[in-house]
Amino acid sequence: MPSPGPASHPLAAEIRDLVQRELTALVAMRRDLHMHPEIGYEEVRTSGIVRDALRDAGIRHEGGLAGGTGVLAHLPGTGPRAVALRADMDALPIVERGGPAWKSRTEGRMHACGHDGHTTILVGAARVLAALAARHALPRPVTLVFQPAEEGGGGGLRMVEEGALDGSRLGPPVEEAYALHGWPELALGTVATRTGAIMAASDRFEVLVEGRGSHAAWPHRSADPVVCAAAIVTALQSIVARNIDPLDAAVVSVTAIEGGAAFNVIPDRVTLRGTYRSLSEATRSLVERRIADVAAGIAAAHGCTARAQLQRNYPVTVNDADAVRRFESVARATLGDARVAHLDAPVMGGEDFAFYGPHARCCYWALGLAAPGTNCPPLHAPDFDFNDDAIATGVELMCALAAREAHPEHG
Repeated sequence: MPSPGPASHPLAAEIRDLVQRELTALVAMRRDLHMHPEIGYEEVRTSGIVRDALRDAGIRHEGGLAGGTGVLAHLPGTGPRAVALRADMDALPIVERGGPAWKSRTEGRMHACGHDGHTTILVGAARVLAALAARHALPRPVTLVFQPAEEGGGGGLRMVEEGALDGSRLGPPVEEAYALHGWPELALGTVATRTGAIMAASDRFEVLVEGRGSHAAWPHRSADPVVCAAAIVTALQSIVARNIDPLDAAVVSVTAIEGGAAFNVIPDRVTLRGTYRSLSEATRSLVERRIADVAAGIAAAHGCTARAQLQRNYPVTVNDADAVRRFESVARATLGDARVAHLDAPVMGGEDFAFYGPHARCCYWALGLAAPGTNCPPLHAPDFDFNDDAIATGVELMCALAAREAHPEHG
């Protein structure tokens, strides 16, 4: 476990002591959540554990948000506007590989993205802040957001739409919002972030290729949608290679091909599905146009037709410059300069914390998970497991961010 930082934040020593008192229970909670993963909008058990922990700590809260499993909590403080801390609760439809004692007990479900750790850290922060509030008036009200369905379900958007940030449900309107993600590529005990785009827009496409089927022995009588689909898959790669500025970034990935049912029959249709990622609205729109145009053009050349359906999912996650400065200042005061790193480039994964950005100054930050001398599996891998030794750092820094006074220009 990393050695403690300098604790120069005014309440850091007290926060650290309270975190240590909670740590054993938090590790047990994290492992319990890992054993009982629930995918998006099905986080009934997880939501109940969160509500029980908040109730035990005497924290005012409300459940039943965002389809039934979202939880919103509030801690009072001085000042007119709140700081929000957010965690996602959902797991993934992945079969877990590996043998920890706390391995998933639900077949085909696992916490492969570390949301069990995120939820545990925010529960810990809530309990520590409640204990802190019993001794001191918190400098700002704190809004705690436990959201469902980050993994493609847009639970963050539903929480925002249902009043998690605007003060219509619990507490005053939110001024700043912070969220963390466990980062397997970052050293344990280290945190990092960056200003501007940190996660990509994450969108989906489906291309229906229609041709004319025939017996496989008479391909000349067909307009073969399988050959056409293969050509479309190859041609789609030219979008990034030849339409996107090399100094920009985008991704177009075909991840599923469906068509045909027999070895000796050329089918009438083939469906392609995949994802496209981008870091700006201009690039996002360009990629969308090119997916449709390339598919239609290649299909015409093969005597087929192709219709592209494009679904925008998550926008770019953008970190506010002022929120990043405040995060880095608090992190250095709490952990020390050596444990605060900088992310040089955005990540092309998607994140629905993007939906919080239009409503508050947001900072999304990375929490290091990689223990020295170990090879931490990547996110969404079937052998990934959140590193419990990172919990204390996550709780401590979330509490320090909440206990920091409002910026004089904003609060």
